[in-house]
Amino acid sequence: MEITINDLQAYLADRYCGWANEQGMFMKLVEEIGEVAEVLNKKAGRKATDETDLQEQLGIELADMIHYIVAIAALNGIDLNTTILEKDKVASIKYNHKINLETFIAEK
Repeated sequence: MEITINDLQAYLADRYCGWANEQGMFMKLVEEIGEVAEVLNKKAGRKATDETDLQEQLGIELADMIHYIVAIAALNGIDLNTTILEKDKVASIKYNHKINLETFIAEK
């Protein structure tokens, strides 16, 4: 099964609406960023590791980061799908990319 940003955003809006707040979600995001940093340090050999599958752990921590980023957007009524496409258009022009995300998706 594939999910879209819109699906995840609607799900998280439903899940958190009415009781969660953006400050709490941001604090959870910061925790997850630290956990990603820890896994990356282990992968680079800068920190001791056990038999944990670091690639799998990295995926889990990145998914957690995405969860909280999308939750913050959902709690603030931000349409991430539109925002990401528009931001990419601006960046593509600014950095002279040969293709932007919207065109890439359309040509797939």
